[in-house]
Amino acid sequence: MRAVDIIQKKRDGIELTDAEISFFLDGAMGGTVPDYQLSAFLMAVYFNGMTKEELKTFTSKMMHSGDLINFEGIKKFLIDKHSTGGVGDKTTIALAGLFAAFDIGTAKLSGRGLGHTGGTIDKFEAIDGFKFPETKEELINMVNETGTGIMGYSDKIVPLDKKLYSLRDVTATVSSIPLIASSIMSKKLAVQADGIILDVKVGSGAFMKDIDQARELAKTMLSIGDSFNRKVVTVLTNMDQPLGHAVGNANEIIEAIETLKGRGPEDFTELVETIVALALQIKGDVSTLEEGKAKVLEAIKSGKAIDHLKAFIACAGGNPDLVDDYSLLPKAKHEVEVKSNKSGWVYRIEAEEIGKSAMVLGAGRETKEDIIDHSVGVILKKKVGDYVKEGETLAIIQYNDKNLDSSIKLLEDAYTIEDREVSKTNVIFEIHSVNVL
Repeated sequence: MRAVDIIQKKRDGIELTDAEISFFLDGAMGGTVPDYQLSAFLMAVYFNGMTKEELKTFTSKMMHSGDLINFEGIKKFLIDKHSTGGVGDKTTIALAGLFAAFDIGTAKLSGRGLGHTGGTIDKFEAIDGFKFPETKEELINMVNETGTGIMGYSDKIVPLDKKLYSLRDVTATVSSIPLIASSIMSKKLAVQADGIILDVKVGSGAFMKDIDQARELAKTMLSIGDSFNRKVVTVLTNMDQPLGHAVGNANEIIEAIETLKGRGPEDFTELVETIVALALQIKGDVSTLEEGKAKVLEAIKSGKAIDHLKAFIACAGGNPDLVDDYSLLPKAKHEVEVKSNKSGWVYRIEAEEIGKSAMVLGAGRETKEDIIDHSVGVILKKKVGDYVKEGETLAIIQYNDKNLDSSIKLLEDAYTIEDREVSKTNVIFEIHSVNVL
């Protein structure tokens, strides 16, 4: 068997056997298949895709290229929620309290952000004294005690994905649906979970810019989940504008807490309620989404969700009093209001530009070496469909001593205001599932 013959076969659109895929990927990991041949293979996949059977083998080889993480000591029903990323996406923070309220465990591996704001780990580290588990045993203990456990990704999990992605990035093959799907699902499948919920962002602030592309990715990931007989739900959600009002780190912690107090933004609240309701369906506690949402509202009204978030913060070494005293979180030295230069309805908000306006202040990283400023960010006062008068505030920039003018320019350019009335947009587009609903 030769690598060049496998490349040729895939180039010509002929289905590869399990043995051929295994041979090729083993060679990629072992160094017998050089990067130039691996790059040629990735381009052939980009143009010809992969069949369901090819994807199953490809994903399995990725998944087994490193450690598989099992949580034998966890006594809870485990849900792994993954988002493809977006501006203002603080969903995991709110889920920490809500999942625990229903005895659902979250044992997930998360990364630090490289982009407009910090990742999940960065956001929680806005809390003074907050420390994540450093070992699997610490993670298991935290999940059993609080329902929630989050720790950083290890290079030992799916190392083949890291190798492939570095080549995809420089060979213009990042946008291949099969390669994206196998990359995400190999990491999800490598970590034990009873159910997987995938939040696929769609729009200007997401990697997937249009609904058809996002739907294809969702269906491909569901197909992979089906191949491994796993319970998987995909939720296609709107990222044509930032999620909620807060974009940053500390301010997103506050908005997530406010949501658990029943005072969250409409779009973010809808997303959180939907994801928790889906988790309850996967667990078997409810039979319909509406029934699940009703239970979520009960958990918020009773204070149960906020109590569980406090317990998680305390277990991680943070001060749970911050839930009722936001002065315990980092606060920027200054604020400036960005005002509208015309009257009309907000027609569009370019989410990516809002993300950049927060990043240049220090809320995110341009390079891995950059240090996050947890205190800075943006608070949107107007969203798509809102009417705004000339001189009225569009957003508030929270800043210290860095790049204010750039941030203002990016934010102003992000808003499009029209004379005609504009409808508010839905946050949930579609829900698909396999082996669940």
